[in-house]
Amino acid sequence: VQLQASGGGLVPAGDSLRLSCAASGGPFSIDTMGWHRQAPGKQRELVAAISSGGSTSYADSVKGRFTISRDNAKNTVYLQMNSLKPEDTAVYYCNAYYGLRSWGQGTLVTVSS
Repeated sequence: VQLQASGGGLVPAGDSLRLSCAASGGPFSIDTMGWHRQAPGKQRELVAAISSGGSTSYADSVKGRFTISRDNAKNTVYLQMNSLKPEDTAVYYCNAYYGLRSWGQGTLVTVSS
């Protein structure tokens, strides 16, 4: 499975961004899709995840600001990020679990203060 992420960029604090990640290389059934992020000098951390049935989970730091969604027909996961803060600056990686786990190449999100 290959994952292609897009949508990162440089925005001022308070702005919004929408990340997308499309999975290809099937046929397969993806269970959970999600986003992690890694800031400079920090460990990679879970941001949000969504199951094939639509159950979601979020890191406490993004609850109420970020929304994860997916289009199962397109094997695509989205991350709507609102009210962005400088501490959200990181490389965001999408991933998919289907018995194995695949990672996308990462997309950089930079939030200026």
